[in-house]
Amino acid sequence: MTRPLPIDLAAFDAAPVTREPFAHALVPHFVRPEAMTQINADYPLVTHPGSFPLPTLKYGPAFDELMQAIQGPEFTALVEKKLDVDLTGRPTMVTARGVSAARDGQIHTDSRTKLITVRIYMNNEWEAKTGRLRLLRGPDDLEDVIAEVPPEEGTLLIFKNEPNAWHGFHPFEGPRRVIQLNWVTDAGVVWREQTRHKVSAFFKRLRGKEPGSSRM
Repeated sequence: MTRPLPIDLAAFDAAPVTREPFAHALVPHFVRPEAMTQINADYPLVTHPGSFPLPTLKYGPAFDELMQAIQGPEFTALVEKKLDVDLTGRPTMVTARGVSAARDGQIHTDSRTKLITVRIYMNNEWEAKTGRLRLLRGPDDLEDVIAEVPPEEGTLLIFKNEPNAWHGFHPFEGPRRVIQLNWVTDAGVVWREQTRHKVSAFFKRLRGKEPGSSRM
C-alpha cells in the first residue's frame, strides 16, 4: 500500500492566489499535522544562522520523504497551474535553516536566478511578535504589509519572484526552522550555490561548528 504524502496537495490546490502587487499564496498546515512530529525529529540539526543546501546536511527518513514530495511531479504540476508558469527543465534547489540571528530579516527580493520561492515553516506554535515574515509593498518600510506569515506548524508560503516581491521580518534571535524550495533558471545556479555553501561548511567544521547532524 502506498504511503500518503506528508503534504496536503488538495489544500495547496484550493488556496487562493493574491496577484497584486505580486503573485503569492499561503497554505496553513501544508505539511500534514500528523507528519510534523517525525519530520521535526528527523530535521537536520542546524545550530547556527544561515541557509544550507541539502547536500551539506544530514537528516532522517521522514525529512527526506518531505524533500522528495515537495520536489515531486505532483507538486510541481500544481505550482505551474497556480502561478501560471512553465517549469519544464527548471531545476530545484532546497535549503534549510534552523536558527535566526539578529541580522536576519532585512527587506529584500530574492535573486533573479530564482523563479519561484516556496517557504515551509517547521516551528511549533509561534508566540514571538518578531520573526514573522512580511510581504511588503516596497523596500523601505516593514509596516507597509501585504500579508504576514505565521512561521509555524507546516505553513507554506509561495510567491513568484518578481522584481517587486519585497519581503522581510522584524529581527528574531533563536531557533527558527525554515525550508526553502526554489525553481531556478539553470543547473549552474544550483552548482554555484551548493559549492559556495560546501566551502563555508568545511571551514565551519574546522572551527568546530557542524552545520548538520544525522538522525538516521
